[in-house]
Amino acid sequence: MDGYIVQPDKASLTFGEYRLDLGSRQLFRGQAEVHVSPKAFDLLKLLVEKRPQALSKTELYEHVWPGTFVTDSNLASLIAELRRVLDDRSRPSRFLRTVHGFGYSFCGQIDGESAAIPPDPGHCWIVWRGQEIPMKEGENIIGREPTAAVCADLPSVSRRHARIVVSSEGATLEDLGSKNGTRLRNVLITGIVDLADLDEIQIGSVRMTLRLMRVESSTQTLEI
Repeated sequence: MDGYIVQPDKASLTFGEYRLDLGSRQLFRGQAEVHVSPKAFDLLKLLVEKRPQALSKTELYEHVWPGTFVTDSNLASLIAELRRVLDDRSRPSRFLRTVHGFGYSFCGQIDGESAAIPPDPGHCWIVWRGQEIPMKEGENIIGREPTAAVCADLPSVSRRHARIVVSSEGATLEDLGSKNGTRLRNVLITGIVDLADLDEIQIGSVRMTLRLMRVESSTQTLEI
């Protein structure tokens, strides 16, 4: 749960003219209850609890539809429902921020919080085998070890093969003395190198793609 600011003892959260009661699973606008479908409530609850982190579509699918195959249209339908009930169809959004090419986040201000939620410095994730694997701020190991951020248990990959370091300035890649080397854009790297969106990384014989999105904190606009 690192980086999340959910407060388990706070069962009622107010943002704008809305109040989300997590215990009773109800959404209110003023004193009037607003009808929201169970799945849409689950989605809103998840986004609010993990604010301001942007959640990938894959993570949203796993939490809202565990063990079920769904398409992008299912998620889009729930987002449309929430935008309608929250009257959140203006630009920029008041509550639900679309992170293009990645997923969604809750961007509203919760009443009673002592300080404004700091903006996300950026988002970085690896696309491999059709999955989107988020990279946390700081060190992310790629290798065979089970605790690696990207676990690639293959013969050509070393136990701790390489690392990606994510910060507000962007992301870097470094080989960790692997047996078969690390390549960026088909070039063998020997030191710490800067990464850019859509870079192809080769770890041993494994190829993966890096996605890097910047969030401009002053305007909350997205750059990818």
